[in-house]
Amino acid sequence: MELKRVVVTGLGAVTPLGNDVETTWQNAIAGVSGAGPITHFDASLFKTQFACEVKNFNGADYFDRKKLRTLDLYSQYALVAAQQAVEDSKINAEGIDADNVGVIFSSGIGGLHTFEEEAGYYAMHADQGPKYNPFFIPKMIADIAAGHISMQYGFRGPNFGIVSACASSTNALIDAFNYIRLGMAVAMVSGGAEAAIYPAGVGGFNSMHALSTRNDSPETASRPFSGSRDGFIIGEGSACLVLEELEHAKARGAKIYCEVVGGGMSADAYHITASHPEGLGAKLVMKRAIADAGLTPADVDYINVHGTSTPVGDLSEVKAIKEVWGDDAYRLSISSTKSMTGHLLGATGALEVLFCVKTITDGIVPPTINHADDDLDPEIDYKLNFTFNKAQKRDINVALSNTFGFGGHNASMIVKKYVE
Repeated sequence: MELKRVVVTGLGAVTPLGNDVETTWQNAIAGVSGAGPITHFDASLFKTQFACEVKNFNGADYFDRKKLRTLDLYSQYALVAAQQAVEDSKINAEGIDADNVGVIFSSGIGGLHTFEEEAGYYAMHADQGPKYNPFFIPKMIADIAAGHISMQYGFRGPNFGIVSACASSTNALIDAFNYIRLGMAVAMVSGGAEAAIYPAGVGGFNSMHALSTRNDSPETASRPFSGSRDGFIIGEGSACLVLEELEHAKARGAKIYCEVVGGGMSADAYHITASHPEGLGAKLVMKRAIADAGLTPADVDYINVHGTSTPVGDLSEVKAIKEVWGDDAYRLSISSTKSMTGHLLGATGALEVLFCVKTITDGIVPPTINHADDDLDPEIDYKLNFTFNKAQKRDINVALSNTFGFGGHNASMIVKKYVE
């Protein structure tokens, strides 16, 4: 069976760097940090009191009062990002067969705020018997964003959500890619959304010592690959891509950003939260993505790394890259955009694939910010080009994005400059 070619025809984003793709991208290449004090709740008693929140977002600007009652914040982000991507691609135009357009949209946690509110209400009023909101379950569940997007546009193709922690939205994009190249859909709206900056999210990650506690300097707290890195910054938002079968896109005159050429998946099979210290799963997933794309490591120009700013995770990913590329690793451009966006959990993969797309179309590699020349980890090879502090102009033909999740879930996706 000959596999169909798949291209990207639409982009959408709501992130800590901006509420649309272009604002997000311009702030990313400018090295702007999205971190600041938490405003979603009073975090004064928490070990970590800062996060990368979406700013100036009001659901009432996008949805009527009746609709808002049914939407957790993560679904609001998802619907807005999807609207941008759908309008960008025009995949909802008259004459397009909605039966063959699907939605795979993921979240690592789902409606955490809704769950907190309902559980808190019951704890306060348990003596009165259960009095749950009728929208509690459909607001909370992690697949509901995909359902809302399909209902918004009448897309009746494959429709579901994937949960694989921080790898969720990369897995969603890989599935969307495979459905199209196998001929099971002509287009897929795919990505991820997360809104977990609430007491349970911050407190839970604090309890396992995963978050940075640099409360005196939120903007510099995410410092991937630096010696003093002490954990990630929790972020929120959504990113969405429209993937489409090439001939279908060409026939309707769609704008083509780039081509999706491969995806890989693996497991660390090691620990519930920590990555394998030698990067075995990371090494395997990158090799699989490259093989799936029909490429070699020498073809890759840029890696948007998982790079969360954790002591073990950053080091294991560097080891994996050096294992796969050997001496050729020094040719690569490498950067962690989480240094600016924070870690969007289940939405992070889609956002970082979107950054890979923009890196190819614009010929510029976003930086890894917050690095100082005297803040080094003796176990990290600084001869590698981590794109520290300043974006670098470079013609990128092939870009790879890595995402690794709790449970040992690893996913990598490769996009390539489109050529007829």
